[in-house]
Amino acid sequence: MKFSEILLQKISYYLRDRNEKISIAESVTSGCLQLAFSEMPSAEQFFEGGLTVYTIDQKVKQLNIDYDEAKTVNCVSKNVTEVMALNVAKLYGTEWSIATTGYSTPTPESGNEIFAFYAVSYKGEVIVSDRIDLQPLTKPMDAQNFFAECALSCLTSEIKRHVPKAH
Repeated sequence: MKFSEILLQKISYYLRDRNEKISIAESVTSGCLQLAFSEMPSAEQFFEGGLTVYTIDQKVKQLNIDYDEAKTVNCVSKNVTEVMALNVAKLYGTEWSIATTGYSTPTPESGNEIFAFYAVSYKGEVIVSDRIDLQPLTKPMDAQNFFAECALSCLTSEIKRHVPKAH
């Protein structure tokens, strides 16, 4: 899996320059985001860690997702993703977080579609949350990589927009 070097360098620079930290909760991206962060220059200065949570039980246990809601949507919804983002930031004590859920292969539960939700939080607030749709013939690994790249690109834009206030 190859990520944009410029993107990785920008995220690393922005987070280190601001002395802010990030954590990740992912499902559909299967650790791709954590891999990307591990490849960033000086990652140990800002990347606190992450969770890859696939099952409803682990999403409930690790990230306090509401079981009934998760069951209703097969753990894939905008709200589930937003709660994952907020709660992983609390768990790791980070200013920033990213979360992903979705489907990298067409399934009956997904309406035979390939899509993902991602959310970015900053200081306890979801600042962006969106859905990414891909055509059904996309290969699973290509879908995961695309979802991860989209989340990273969005994060870069949001970090630039949310400049910390001077004390």
